[in-house]
Amino acid sequence: MSRVPNGAPKSCMTLAARDVSFAYQRREPIVSQWSAEFVPGSMTALTGPSGRGKSTLLYLLGLMLRPASGDVLVDGEPSGRLSDARRAALRARAFGFVFQDAALDQTRTLIDNVTEPALYRGDDRIRAAQRGRALLDRFGVDLPSDRKPGQISGGQAQRIALSRALVTEPPILLADEPTGNLDPVTTEFVVCALRDYARAGGVVVVVTHSIALAARCDRELQL
Repeated sequence: MSRVPNGAPKSCMTLAARDVSFAYQRREPIVSQWSAEFVPGSMTALTGPSGRGKSTLLYLLGLMLRPASGDVLVDGEPSGRLSDARRAALRARAFGFVFQDAALDQTRTLIDNVTEPALYRGDDRIRAAQRGRALLDRFGVDLPSDRKPGQISGGQAQRIALSRALVTEPPILLADEPTGNLDPVTTEFVVCALRDYARAGGVVVVVTHSIALAARCDRELQL
């Protein structure tokens, strides 16, 4: 696998869902016996009407929710019976996340927001900051790294969130409506960054309502 400077996956992993079901508070299942496989080098769009469970499914794939039945396999290994601590460790090692609203911590500096996943994983603080600043530079964030998120635009915030997702060079990148509130220029930037990450060997899964974004993916799975 060829390496792309400043944010290519360190390694390749597969991701799969096997007959996954999930319901909130004993209601009807929002996800029911759903299966799919995701391979390195591919970008997949999860699409469908609101309320069909797209975001829930993404959180199941990312080990943030535990399925009621079925299992999520990371690099062929079932995750359902792992303890919460082991699931958290696997999540930190294998996944990067991008959310629609960027979900930055308003009380922390930009560079602290970016490096948080790396420090949680136990990476060296100085090296994490170097990677974070390299990503911010690559993604055109021309701002003091000690600035707070409340002082930036929505487009800048999403570029920072993308830097945060990639700072650990995760094998798997999950994005929930990453272009939902962005202007056309930033939308194109984010889409290209996601596609580049897939081409560099990552597994990229994107929840989206955008027909244009879905068309840029390698495949589309409708819920």
